[in-house]
Amino acid sequence: MSKRKLTRQQAWRIEKIQKERLDRASRHKAQVEELLEAGSLGQEQAGRIVARFGKQVEVVAVDELGQPIAEPVRCHLRANLSTLVTGDQVVFQTTDDAGIVTACEPRRNVLERPDSRGVIKAMAANIDQLVIVTALEPAPQPELLDRYLVATEVAGIPPLIVINKVDLLRESEVNRNFLAAIKNLYEVIGYTVVEATTKETGGLDELSKHLIDKSSVFIGQSGVGKSSLVQALLPDEQIRVGHLHQQTRLGRHTTSTARLYPYAEGGSIIDSPGIRDFGLEQISRTDVEHGFIDIREFSDHCRFRDCRHRQEPGCAVTDAVQKGKLSKRRLESFHRILDTLTGGNA
Repeated sequence: MSKRKLTRQQAWRIEKIQKERLDRASRHKAQVEELLEAGSLGQEQAGRIVARFGKQVEVVAVDELGQPIAEPVRCHLRANLSTLVTGDQVVFQTTDDAGIVTACEPRRNVLERPDSRGVIKAMAANIDQLVIVTALEPAPQPELLDRYLVATEVAGIPPLIVINKVDLLRESEVNRNFLAAIKNLYEVIGYTVVEATTKETGGLDELSKHLIDKSSVFIGQSGVGKSSLVQALLPDEQIRVGHLHQQTRLGRHTTSTARLYPYAEGGSIIDSPGIRDFGLEQISRTDVEHGFIDIREFSDHCRFRDCRHRQEPGCAVTDAVQKGKLSKRRLESFHRILDTLTGGNA
């Protein structure tokens, strides 16, 4: 269905409303800045960014262990703090109805990805693990999982692979074979793989154990059930949960911004917008090879330092594939990712 065209009057009205909102926000921020300069705001507090909405953020005050001790507060940002994201640790001050973030602590790490225009944008910061959710439905994309794993290695964030919707295993032998294959492949490489389902009692027990006292970002293509998992793990929170499109069996985006929730067992969970692709255009060939830890293990022994692991003599990587020591599918995935970076010249 094509988009309905706006009349000139409707377009003018929308533009007017948006300008009024921006003007109100600017005036409010100026008032808060005046209170700050006059020393009329409360004491400085340690906090963490819960979510970002344009030029404002929600901040929650935290204790020495990083656990929330109050309800989130909507705050403005000082002019030099424009790049804050969910998970950032900050210093902020408030009055009864206003707040402002005055400083940001150095980040331990940051998860980035290109936006629709190819501009690199930070998604979340200060992460202890990236929970990569895949599922039996919608159709799994192993190469997308490999892209996520490369991103975790480059960012220095330990990954946890979650295969969701394992209740669908009973439906076919194909599903059971997929689960066995993916678990065997990634566990042999050295990654932790856990199974999960929100449809059965105890279906989240194994996953829950890996979340205690950690700041975890849930990520994966739309429809794999990230928000359903987060809702089940955080039953007291109101989280939008979507369903697969009946015809395409693809997921619908239900999460529009990364949001941090405290986890009752200690730590926090960040639910991120669904991603059907995960571009790695911002990284180099060296980063990609570093991100494939199983390939990296053999590439150090290639005859040539610039070996492309295709048909070069003395390639330890292709030799490992031929001897069954390395997955052929993983090497093919490695090459396809490189091709997206180099136009096929790698």
